[in-house]
Amino acid sequence: MGRIADIFAAARRENRGLVMPFITGGDPSVPGTVALLAAMERAGAGAVEIGIPFSDPIADGPVIAASMHEALVRGVTPRAIFDALRETRRPAPGAAGGMATGGSGSSGVGAVAMVSVSIVHRIGADRFIGDVADAGLDGVIVPDADLGVAGELSTLCDRRGMSCSFLVAPTSSPERVRQIVGLCRGFVYLLARAGVTGESGGPPDLRRQADAIRAADATIPIAAGFGIATPEHVRATVAQVDGAIVGSALVRRMADAVKRGADPVADAEAFVRLLVDAARR
Repeated sequence: MGRIADIFAAARRENRGLVMPFITGGDPSVPGTVALLAAMERAGAGAVEIGIPFSDPIADGPVIAASMHEALVRGVTPRAIFDALRETRRPAPGAAGGMATGGSGSSGVGAVAMVSVSIVHRIGADRFIGDVADAGLDGVIVPDADLGVAGELSTLCDRRGMSCSFLVAPTSSPERVRQIVGLCRGFVYLLARAGVTGESGGPPDLRRQADAIRAADATIPIAAGFGIATPEHVRATVAQVDGAIVGSALVRRMADAVKRGADPVADAEAFVRLLVDAARR
């Protein structure tokens, strides 16, 4: 099934929701990304989304866009992120792909790269998926891929045993939902709200599109993101779907920690611990 599917299956067996924090690769630094993965694992996160910095983020609100801009200004590239992850996430002999070997800063938490299709095209789809796998990551999310490109990416990920997720929007028709779900591996990313990422609004109502996804595939896990920012949001989300994705609220907390001279990794770990507690059904 792939490691991400296995992680969701374990959560289902234990009747708990999965928390999936989003972090920007290279923010606050490339070594900090490695440290954050280990911190997210300690906090109990099921998997982590690592955003590959892009100069024109698709649907990302001001908090994540600023984080990506800062990473790009510091010269962060996909290669720098993958190189930093490779050593800490290299599997031990006989271990499943993505499992950490142990040691300072290493992490075996599930991890997927969230990337614009423009970066995939620039590097080349086959090479990019290979780079993701070789870095010890467990899958990709490509939020702006059209259905034709999505099919190629799903095939490449199938060959590596990796997850491959695309986005279902609140406005997606039942037929489009069916097409997207058929191309997803590991889980489906459901947008909790239309628009851009952020922290506004109350708990999301995901029932209509969650039902449409389940009508297309009753078994594939669903993780919802966009606007999920508090423990209360997480609790309401995992009552409806399998996982809650939290991005802007976490990235903002880390930025605030840096501004006041605190440790952003410690602040992130404490915040995600609260979210994980809220996800226990």
